[in-house]
Amino acid sequence: MSGEHYFTADPAAAATRHEVVFTVHDREFRLVASAGVFSANRLDPGTSVLLQRAPLPDEGTTGHLLDLGCGYGPIATVLAASAPRATIYAVDVNQRALELAGENSGPNVITVLPDEVPETVGFTQIWSNPPIRIGKPELHALLLRWLPRLTPDGTAWLVVAKNLGSDSLQRWLVEQGFEAERYANHKGFRILRVRKAGDGTAGAAQNA
Repeated sequence: MSGEHYFTADPAAAATRHEVVFTVHDREFRLVASAGVFSANRLDPGTSVLLQRAPLPDEGTTGHLLDLGCGYGPIATVLAASAPRATIYAVDVNQRALELAGENSGPNVITVLPDEVPETVGFTQIWSNPPIRIGKPELHALLLRWLPRLTPDGTAWLVVAKNLGSDSLQRWLVEQGFEAERYANHKGFRILRVRKAGDGTAGAAQNA
């Protein structure tokens, strides 16, 4: 997997477009993807686990939600469909990914580069299949940029493969002052529920 998908603003790969079809809770989604973006040929398995196992927002959800590292938009599109009254920021550094995410998602999704998110915006939910393979320093910097922007009662949902260091990431998050618990396990992936410390009681982890 090339790091280009994460940090190249304009991918060198030709923009060969095709359709990615997947189902979340009996609802079918058909998205346009292209070479040069993350997991262009199918819904990434980690993203699939996150969308199937973490509790999606409902129609009554309002406020701002963040899809961190949106790619062509599968998470943002599902969030937008589940919570039509919320505003979803879909953030990526890959311009092609942002164009696709904007095409795939609904009117309540704002596709932007990281620096284009207003500093005054806080997030009630952050959803991410974070780019673990970029290395710990870059990953930690990414999370420390965005997790502090959770609202006082906000929650972040992260999916990480067990063999790529989900447990060490959980420990690191706790060391940084966050409440981080293992919410679910499925197909070799961990879903971590992350909150600001002192923002409520972390419930019992669920194993799937």
